[in-house]
Amino acid sequence: MLYLGCHLSASNGNVTMVNTAMELGANTFAFFTRNPRGSRAKEVDIADCERAMKLLSENHFGKLVAHGAYTMNLCTAREKDRLFAWDILKDDLYRMGFLPGNFYNFHPGSHVGQGTEEGIRQIVAALQYAMEQDSPVTVLLETMAGKGSEVGGRFEELKAIIDGVGSEKIGVCMDTCHVYDAGYDIVNDLDGVLQEFDEIIGLDRLQALHLNDSKNPFASHKDRHECIGSGSLGLETFQNIVNHPKLKGKPMILETPNELPDYAREIALLRQMERE
Repeated sequence: MLYLGCHLSASNGNVTMVNTAMELGANTFAFFTRNPRGSRAKEVDIADCERAMKLLSENHFGKLVAHGAYTMNLCTAREKDRLFAWDILKDDLYRMGFLPGNFYNFHPGSHVGQGTEEGIRQIVAALQYAMEQDSPVTVLLETMAGKGSEVGGRFEELKAIIDGVGSEKIGVCMDTCHVYDAGYDIVNDLDGVLQEFDEIIGLDRLQALHLNDSKNPFASHKDRHECIGSGSLGLETFQNIVNHPKLKGKPMILETPNELPDYAREIALLRQMERE
């Protein structure tokens, strides 16, 4: 089964997001746990969470893929800001515990001149600090484009974080724009990229995907999303992705530059691509 969705606004609550997703033809979705460009978060509405979980089950949704704030940099050079980010991560994972069994995805961080090895060490320490042993949430590291001092543009960097944390509750979300911009040719060699991922990290760790076309050419190390079929990846790439046997059943989240009606159109387009 294809589990397709998009980013929805959490401002009106979880039940509203579930209902909006169904109106769009989605059976999963993503949302920001707090202001994506800041640190503020709404109080947890336990009753709303419980009603949403019931709706998700009744309507056979795939796992949700919540997203941490873009400003949460676990390996920033300033210790005060870094420890503040660690506390945000810990609070986000606590909050996600009210929607058990789902995913929490985030950008690993930017080492801002400290070096990749030190950045990885700090990200590992942050996750060890924030993750509870019995947490009902699986944390996903997002593949990055390798822009500037970003950590996570290479599979080896994600593996180093996963190995350092040493938990079964950590995996990867593969962003199609990011991974192509990073130099993994999913357009011409999707099988080869997945094989490389499997050899380095293990496909059992690949838990979700962000489906985005790219405004940039291959290996540009930039990060500018485009609508499905309108960028350098093209429609055939997404047809290959939604039908790939090793990707079936994983939640696939659109992060294309769209409003809700166009998300509904893209979800319908991807469903039409699915082969029997």
